[in-house]
Amino acid sequence: MLVVTRYRVPRAEAPVFRDQAFQALRTLAEQAGWIRGHLGRATDDPTLWVLTSEWLDVGSYRRALSSYDVKLHAVPLLSRAVDEPTAFEVMTPEGGTALAADADDVGLGDAAGPAVATDLDVVPGRDGRMRDASLGRDEREWDASRRAADDPADENHRREGGQ
Repeated sequence: MLVVTRYRVPRAEAPVFRDQAFQALRTLAEQAGWIRGHLGRATDDPTLWVLTSEWLDVGSYRRALSSYDVKLHAVPLLSRAVDEPTAFEVMTPEGGTALAADADDVGLGDAAGPAVATDLDVVPGRDGRMRDASLGRDEREWDASRRAADDPADENHRREGGQ
């Protein structure tokens, strides 16, 4: 799992921010599941910073955020981040992912299994049709749900009581 947080930091605050960010990285690095992390600043905009961390899985990251030391040394900095999505599943050329199927349902402090089927896992069903392993739907239902999710007009039609 890859976590990317961006920050807008006035130049006058840069040295203090840099020190806080490195302290946050050191604290995160002590947590189980940590792989690596980096701090960077945009070369063409010195007020834009990025802090990245890579984790073994979603559960490791969530458990790390529950740690007292992380709450003390990293969360105050992380709370200053630009308000945008920060957690990303790492994709591989083979189609692998670190995202658990329950990623949308499991909250901070809850453990997620490291090898749970995701929405990208499609397997053959008993009837020969491909099934979405994480949702248990067959190929036609899966394709229909994907088309509906991609079609704003269809969503508006459903909201207005249509089928």
